[in-house]
Amino acid sequence: MKPNLNIGFIGLGDQGGPMARAIGESGLKLHVWARRAQSLKTVAGVPHTAHASLTTLAEVSDIVGLCLRDDSDLWDILERQGLLMALKPGTIVINFGTGDPDENRRIASYLDEVRVMFLDAPVSGGRPGAVARTLTAFVGGDAAAFEHCKPMFRTFSTQAVHMGGSGSGQVAKLLNNALTMTNLKNAVDVFGFADKLGLNTARLFDAVSVSSGSSAVLRALGTAITPEIAPHLQDLMRKDIEHFADAMVTRGLDPSEVVERGLNGANGLLDLVQRVTAGRPNA
Repeated sequence: MKPNLNIGFIGLGDQGGPMARAIGESGLKLHVWARRAQSLKTVAGVPHTAHASLTTLAEVSDIVGLCLRDDSDLWDILERQGLLMALKPGTIVINFGTGDPDENRRIASYLDEVRVMFLDAPVSGGRPGAVARTLTAFVGGDAAAFEHCKPMFRTFSTQAVHMGGSGSGQVAKLLNNALTMTNLKNAVDVFGFADKLGLNTARLFDAVSVSSGSSAVLRALGTAITPEIAPHLQDLMRKDIEHFADAMVTRGLDPSEVVERGLNGANGLLDLVQRVTAGRPNA
């Protein structure tokens, strides 16, 4: 039996839309708000209540999930758009986006002043993981709040892991993303050698992607990562590696080598995906 939770959701984009659909289809009560009416199409056919204002959404929600691009968007929704003033004491606000750990700690402290709890819970898996409901959520914040939200996390993720106090979810996600981007740099380098050696890059990719040299980012090339979406992903990767660098430096660590490799991996993404998909149908 599903708990009687009212879930508010803001941010019905490529990843947030499928996450909201999963919540609505699970039997939990889904409430949504969007700046643009066309965004509501992502939850068409799914049980939900669409709200004309953030105030009415906040008034009925036990949990409010935010799937936005960066921390500045959270502040905009909370302050300029007026969500904070409408939240009930005891509400749990969850940030599903990737951002700065210290900024998320500041948001948590700010919300605590009005007795609203905050979890930083960035998710990994992109739109394909959201559609398949196989996302991983790295969660920081109050452990009891995390336990309360588990029924919601289960609707769109196969792993939701409590990493510790406020900000720790963001730290964990940034470490994950650093691994992704440095693995990508490995692929950029190795397939660059293959090209210079005259090997068929696409055929090598097909073989390696199911062999011991594969990785999650390699397997995503040509499927979740297409030449069309690669420039957008490059922008997100560059943003995330800056957050990673800041987080490591703030904690007394030297991330320079990882940052350099990560940036070079992001910079090589478009060329790599174009080469491994060249000549294929719909490439």
